[in-house]
Amino acid sequence: MLAVNYSTIRNNLKSYCDQATDNNETVIVTRKNEKNIVIMSLEQYNSMLKAAQNAEYLAKLDRSREQLEKGQGTAHELIEADDE
Repeated sequence: MLAVNYSTIRNNLKSYCDQATDNNETVIVTRKNEKNIVIMSLEQYNSMLKAAQNAEYLAKLDRSREQLEKGQGTAHELIEADDE
């Protein structure tokens, strides 16, 4: 992970973008008033997003299982699809 100030990024943007995409490097762009941003490859971003969505889904499954164990579930009849 690199931390670089805004002026340096502005003067060397291509180089830092290449580091993010070619070396899977995360670049923190430091700015005034703690308004920092992060530059990372799209591949790395998508991977992080997928991991967060998976974690959210697993948490929902855990909550559902806990509700069933506490007897808070409701039984429903299955709806059969028409074989047309």
